[in-house]
Amino acid sequence: MNPVLAELHDKARAVLDPVHYDFFAGGVGDEVVLAENEAAFGRLALLPRVLRGKEISTDFPLMISPTAFHRLAHPDGELATARALSGTTLVSSMASTVPIADVVAAATGPVWFQLYVQPDMDVTEVLVRRAERAGCAALVVTVDSPVFGRHRRDIAHGFHDLPAGLTAENMRDLAGEALRNIEMSTAISWRHVDRIREMTALPLWVKGVLHPKDAVIALGHGVAGIVVSNHGGRQLDLVPAALDALPAVVDAVAGRVPVVLDGGVRGGGDIALALALGASAAGIGRPVLWGLAADGEQGVRRVLDVLRDEFLHVLALCGGELTRDMVVVRGVAGC
Repeated sequence: MNPVLAELHDKARAVLDPVHYDFFAGGVGDEVVLAENEAAFGRLALLPRVLRGKEISTDFPLMISPTAFHRLAHPDGELATARALSGTTLVSSMASTVPIADVVAAATGPVWFQLYVQPDMDVTEVLVRRAERAGCAALVVTVDSPVFGRHRRDIAHGFHDLPAGLTAENMRDLAGEALRNIEMSTAISWRHVDRIREMTALPLWVKGVLHPKDAVIALGHGVAGIVVSNHGGRQLDLVPAALDALPAVVDAVAGRVPVVLDGGVRGGGDIALALALGASAAGIGRPVLWGLAADGEQGVRRVLDVLRDEFLHVLALCGGELTRDMVVVRGVAGC
């Protein structure tokens, strides 16, 4: 991990309630895939090209992945995260502790809305309309959560509910109720994705795809993009690291829509590896929460600045482009 990000993580751990730290940091089961998401990057290396004569683009292919309950990390919560964007895209969680309209109003970059399809499609439509009215630029439907993952750290702490005064604000006043909880259902299918596409003209992404066959199916349902993700190691502890699943999905999609890699990114070099393997961008989750807990808006901005600088430096040292033939297994050089 980049030393600046490591410093922010250590400070965040020191200031956070241990229960809330474990909620953010923890994963499902034995947390095998949680560790594998990061370890996968360490197994690979980049074989640079030289004398390519290319100007280095200053584009920063990073987005902030959806994470819940930012006000557990800092009183300003998602507002501080949104103010720190400086052009970076934020995928704001349906489980935000700030309403989506307020997040968009505070944002200094594009905001997309992450959605768990609700079994009651009338409730789902209310959420879609809220995202539209707020000015979100896209919808990201999480498809890897037919049930909630079992997190042993949360179970050990008895952490089930937010503290008094905090709630998932986007779920207020739905279907005539004062407050409604997020619901999961194993009956959710591609038919529900089609229903959402019929509801809105917003670009519709799906997040949580690991199998290349599902990527091909997604294309048939008109998605605008795919996020290769194992939910940050929070759903099923038997799946591969997100980075290991990326190449097969990229090959299956064959350039027809963008593919984003989400999971285990802890430095600019990780972003570079994801792009070399075919991703159009990488997503980052927990490091943003550590920056937020450590120093609010400035901490999030520091995370993004460090990653941007590190990525552009790696890109320059690799000849200004990143391609799959530059990726090698660490310790085994070759083309």
